[in-house]
Amino acid sequence: MTAVDDKQVTREQSPRVAEPTPHEVHPTAAPAPPPERGWIVPLAVLIVGSFMSVLDSSIVNVAIPDIQVELSGSADAVAWVVTGYSLALGVVVPLSGWLGLRIGQTRLYVLAVLGFAAGSALCGLAWNLDSLIAFRILQAVPGGILPVVTLTMLYQIVPLENIGAAMGLYGLGVVVAPAVGPVMGGYLVEFTDWRVIFYINVPIGILGAALALAVFPRVRPTTWPRFDLWGFLTIAYALFALLLAFSEGQSWGWTGYRVIILFASALISLALFVIIELEVDNPIIDLRVFRCYPYTLSLVLISITTTALFTGLYFLPQFLQQVQGMQSLDAGLVLTPAAMVLLVLMPVSGRIYDLIGPRYPVMLGLAVIAVASYELAQLTPDTTRGYIELWLAVRNVGVGLAMMPIMTSGVSALSRQLTTSGSAMNNIMQRVSSSVAVAVFGGLNIAAVAQMTSDRGAMVTGVAPDQLYAAYQQLSSAVTTQAYDNGFYVTAWLCAGAALLAVTMRSGRRAAGGESVVVEV
Repeated sequence: MTAVDDKQVTREQSPRVAEPTPHEVHPTAAPAPPPERGWIVPLAVLIVGSFMSVLDSSIVNVAIPDIQVELSGSADAVAWVVTGYSLALGVVVPLSGWLGLRIGQTRLYVLAVLGFAAGSALCGLAWNLDSLIAFRILQAVPGGILPVVTLTMLYQIVPLENIGAAMGLYGLGVVVAPAVGPVMGGYLVEFTDWRVIFYINVPIGILGAALALAVFPRVRPTTWPRFDLWGFLTIAYALFALLLAFSEGQSWGWTGYRVIILFASALISLALFVIIELEVDNPIIDLRVFRCYPYTLSLVLISITTTALFTGLYFLPQFLQQVQGMQSLDAGLVLTPAAMVLLVLMPVSGRIYDLIGPRYPVMLGLAVIAVASYELAQLTPDTTRGYIELWLAVRNVGVGLAMMPIMTSGVSALSRQLTTSGSAMNNIMQRVSSSVAVAVFGGLNIAAVAQMTSDRGAMVTGVAPDQLYAAYQQLSSAVTTQAYDNGFYVTAWLCAGAALLAVTMRSGRRAAGGESVVVEV
């Protein structure tokens, strides 16, 4: 039987105590489950919650035009259906670790899954745009908790020697969900109704909660840690301000006073957060995780890999629809072969990690992403569908090889007491880097399009009046494509640099006692 121990303890004197007393049972000190049948079923239950929450971040994007028409909202207003969800996700992630200690990981998982299903149902019932935005924010609260609690529980239920294979399966929720979101969303919107993309979460959430209650034991925590209020407020505001600035920077102006104030106040709040966390006895996020070099390196690499993943998911559907004139479902189908690559490769990369460690799969994966991004930077308005499908699939070979070994090597390098804080920081970095990638590259593209259109427009002379519109369309397509190409060039160079950083990662099988320990100073 699998034992997922929800007993949590408060470090009464100091968070820097490395080992619990004989009377305290740390949640990560649970007996290792049997190597095969014991952890496969609980892991499958965890994947349900992770997949559901991550999928919702991308599936809704396809429905935005239909939502705008039916609920009669402006483009700026309807954008808050996505922006509000992202902001709330960023704010609630730091809270996840404390909630797990306070009420137990199993209870938190069940409540988060049911809460997400309830929030999804409310979104489907929304009667106007304001209500939809409000319900999306409510939905984001359990949606932000789910990735953290699932990753924390994974390290409790899976033996260390199987952690790579388990993370490969877990990656089906983290990486594959954003890839299949546009396809599923396009199909549901085109053949049913946009509200179905929310309603579909309800039966999945109920099933996931029922399976969790059946598989995981319900153990009450014996002690309750004090809530780090000021630490939570400072990190929550910093994340909110950063995500808002990056989301609205293009429309508000990157040099406008609102964006500058947001960035400045976010930096001040982050500085206060660090000071507070170094002084309190029970920090909401234990900053000792940054004393572990493999973990810190993994955060840098996961940020770059996430940036590469989301630039592809963001740019290519826009290119296919705006430049090549495809419908949303057709554009989603172009991404399907790449999604299938991830579906096959994620479990394989986990096994590779268990056999040879993270260094070589990460180096190779990042190098493949760099090469494929360079090839996608050669797009023209007339690029064939087969070319795009080929290089996007090759690109996802790199993502599949690199993503899970990076995440696994980082969190596995931490001592068991720091796993929850490491999981929270991991999700924060993924959330921020995906938002920054979309905002910054999107903003750069808009600015580049405006500049190149002005420059090239001045060169268009001698065109008959009846041909002006066709000439404008041709110019617009060429300029927009060049802007997307620039984004892929930047991604290629980022991933090439990251591949060089990966040289310093561990190589070989894991040592019997774990991957590494945190060096105390």
